[in-house]
Amino acid sequence: MLNAVIDTNILVSGLLTAQGNPAQIINAFRDKKFNLIYNNGILVEYRDVLHREKFGLDTKSVDVLLDEVRRIGLSVISDVSDIHLIDEGDRIFHDTAKSSGSLLVTGNVKHYPKEPFITNPAAFVKLLYQEVY
Repeated sequence: MLNAVIDTNILVSGLLTAQGNPAQIINAFRDKKFNLIYNNGILVEYRDVLHREKFGLDTKSVDVLLDEVRRIGLSVISDVSDIHLIDEGDRIFHDTAKSSGSLLVTGNVKHYPKEPFITNPAAFVKLLYQEVY
C-alpha cells in the first residue's frame, strides 16, 4: 500500500469541491486505499488552515476529517532537513515525506525541489488506481 503525506492545499481543495483529484484523494484516504502519513506539526497545520474563515469550510466536516486523520492515518516522527525551500512552511511536509519514505502530494509542486517522491494530485490519483487494479 502506498504511503503519502498530503499537503494542506489538497485537503482545502477537496473539501471545497466534491469533484476533482483532491476530493478523490480524500475519499481514497477514507476508503483506506493509501496510508496518510502525518506528524503533530502537520496535524496542527491542517487544523489551523482548515478552520480559517476565508475558506468557509463546514467546521463539523473539518473536525470529522481531522479525527479520521488521527484515527486511521499513521503518525511518524521526522528528521529536519536543511534543504532550501521557497516557503519554509512547506518543510514539515517535505521532511516528513522524505524521512518516512512516502510520497508528498501537493498542488504546489513548484514550491519544492525536483525530487522523485514529490507529485501532484492527478499523478497520485493515477498511481492509486494502478495500485488497486
